[in-house]
Amino acid sequence: MATSTIDRQYAQLAWAMGKTGVLGYGGGPSVIPLIRYEAVTKYRWMDDEEFGEILAIANALPGPIATKMAAYLGYRQKGILGSILSVLAHIVPSAIAMIALLSFVDYLSNSDVVQGMIVAVMPVISVMLGVMAYEFVKRAYKGLGKWMVVVFCGISFALLQLLAVHPAIVIVLFLAYGAVHFRFVERLKANKSRKPGGDAQ
Repeated sequence: MATSTIDRQYAQLAWAMGKTGVLGYGGGPSVIPLIRYEAVTKYRWMDDEEFGEILAIANALPGPIATKMAAYLGYRQKGILGSILSVLAHIVPSAIAMIALLSFVDYLSNSDVVQGMIVAVMPVISVMLGVMAYEFVKRAYKGLGKWMVVVFCGISFALLQLLAVHPAIVIVLFLAYGAVHFRFVERLKANKSRKPGGDAQ
């Protein structure tokens, strides 16, 4: 029974990461909603909060975002072997497809059919990213409040679009602020509880 459970977990990792690698059309950001569905909704390996934290950390590190997420999910479930399996399942199918289609690159790049496919799939990717962004904003609203979310969204927009700051730098700045913010909140709660009557019901 235990062996079959372990084999099933490996199979789930391989199947989930294989699907995200094959169906994640358009690069790393378009794959993230697919990985989130597999990890949070379908298999429940983690909740939305943990997924958001890992996504933020992965964005701050160098390398392809989808591969880093696959490696983390595999390691979280089955250690080093699970991490290796997840990464291979995520990249090998796409690598094989790229090698197989290499001789047709020139034809495909000029094909009206392929261009039509690209145009058709872009709205789907936009909606998937929009839904994921909405859910993250909703969680931020619960944790920080409406005005803090508005201010942070405005700061993010200014840094990314107006000042053209690299996204990794913006993520690191907000991670640093988050650490300071929650420490400050915990300190305020601790001070309040120490006051006379602070723990009275």
